[in-house]
Amino acid sequence: MFGALELGLIYGVMALGVYLTFRVLNFPDLTVDGSFTTGAALAAMLITNGVNPVIATAAGAGAGFVAGIITGLLYTKGHIDGLLAGILTMIALWSINLRIMGTSNLGLLRTNTVFSPLGDNNLLGTWTSIISIFAGVLVLKFIVDWFLSTDLGLAIQATGDNGPMIRSFGVSTDKTAILTLAISNGFVGLCGALVAQYNGFAEISMGVGLILTGLASVILGQAVFGQSRIWIATLAVVLGAVLYRVIIYGALAVGLEPQDMRLVTAVLVIAALLLPRWKFLKRLPSWDLKSSRPKPKTAAPEPAAAGATDRAAGSTK
Repeated sequence: MFGALELGLIYGVMALGVYLTFRVLNFPDLTVDGSFTTGAALAAMLITNGVNPVIATAAGAGAGFVAGIITGLLYTKGHIDGLLAGILTMIALWSINLRIMGTSNLGLLRTNTVFSPLGDNNLLGTWTSIISIFAGVLVLKFIVDWFLSTDLGLAIQATGDNGPMIRSFGVSTDKTAILTLAISNGFVGLCGALVAQYNGFAEISMGVGLILTGLASVILGQAVFGQSRIWIATLAVVLGAVLYRVIIYGALAVGLEPQDMRLVTAVLVIAALLLPRWKFLKRLPSWDLKSSRPKPKTAAPEPAAAGATDRAAGSTK
């Protein structure tokens, strides 16, 4: 269970990136499947060549940032459909990742990683490591909260909500889209670098289908914890990533096979999308973090008032 919590918190970094494109920019970005592996491959290659793990991790994030810029340029300057632009970048990154690693699987055994201080002191798999990782993820979450509250962040939100309107105010939506894609994939590349060091290897197929995991974390987290404000929404996607890993852990514990996990993920996403639309669930107390109390029910109109309303409506016919 401790491993699932640690891994869920690390994948929370990726969920923050997916939140920026999926929720804020309203952009279907499939670059994630490739940029995640690029971050892992570059960090693993640098670490095995003696580079400091912190610098290698930052390089992984930078590689994801560049991948996002490429997708953004294809979308804005090349006028290629956003979905296709992401797929093209993802496919190209597959070959680049193999070039970076020189093999399909690059191990990190007997090398120093950012998790070595915890591992060497037998702290991995304890509350100490969980709190340490959670603190690091919270720093990134607060950076996202702050950035989205700046003028540039508000312009990015407006780009996702109504592009033509924000263009009429003189904002370049091309620049905001490219920047958002770059930041999003920077987070994803950072997550890939951290996951590779946590697992002890980088593999060419470790990012395949990752966008589904990111969407599951975002949708599941916001369905359970709410999204009324930005700081709640970003916290929800981090907690959603943890909740997703715990559910996967539970599915494996009850006897499901690893090849069933994609099916479990798809069912989770479908359930998170459909359940809030069922009327009987709206009567349940809300888990929204802005209030711990159930939302008050709307008062039903008094019979006399309802009759008066009907008469008034009839008089207008």
